[in-house]
Amino acid sequence: MILAAGLGTRLKPFTSHHPKALATVINLPLLHIALQKIKRLGIKKVVVNVHHFAEQVTSFIQDYDAGNMEILISDESDRLLDTGGAVQKAAPLFDPQADILIYNVDVVTNAPLEELITTHQKQQNLATLWVQPRTTSRFLLFTDDNQLCGWRNTKTGDELWVKEPVAASQLGFNGIQVIQYRLLSRLPHKGAFPIIPEYLNLAEKYKISGWRSDDSRWFDTGTPEKLKKATDFITGCPSSEQSEFL
Repeated sequence: MILAAGLGTRLKPFTSHHPKALATVINLPLLHIALQKIKRLGIKKVVVNVHHFAEQVTSFIQDYDAGNMEILISDESDRLLDTGGAVQKAAPLFDPQADILIYNVDVVTNAPLEELITTHQKQQNLATLWVQPRTTSRFLLFTDDNQLCGWRNTKTGDELWVKEPVAASQLGFNGIQVIQYRLLSRLPHKGAFPIIPEYLNLAEKYKISGWRSDDSRWFDTGTPEKLKKATDFITGCPSSEQSEFL
């Protein structure tokens, strides 16, 4: 599932007239980059949620050459549902026998996502989140065996713990994750809600793990400055390395 419904308020003025999914890196829309990466993984079905300028995203998908990959729309035009609500609403569109890769459309990376998927399946995690040691104000906290144990906001000092506070590594979540289909039935039956607090609720009983690929480059393109940083970096790479991002 590609999460493409957000308002992208940090990306104005572009998002005053367009969805953030169609902002470009080296003249390629973010949604195109995400779809190409997913297609190369051999995935045969992808769900894209839409809300902000939904018709523009839908039109792009209609014109996109998906080959043998089926693309389905999860329409959130009436109400933006946040990550948890978006995945829950899309549940009928997924294959109950398959795991679900969830990919934020504004992420650009050269990470080996096939290794994320393999690790998730080998460890039989309920959810596997890609995390890195990086600068941010909101961290996920993990034990030595990569089990999620808490959350911390360094700006406000707020913390949430699965149980009691313990020694933990604080890592930034990179907006790409894999979940088992059965996780959907363990989400609350309500409208809009973020998924991270639900992981904290589930982590006491289930394996909610972190996956690291610290040598990989990762870009959040959620602001004009960050979009330019990603574009400048990838433009400066040899063409063989550019293809790992695009």
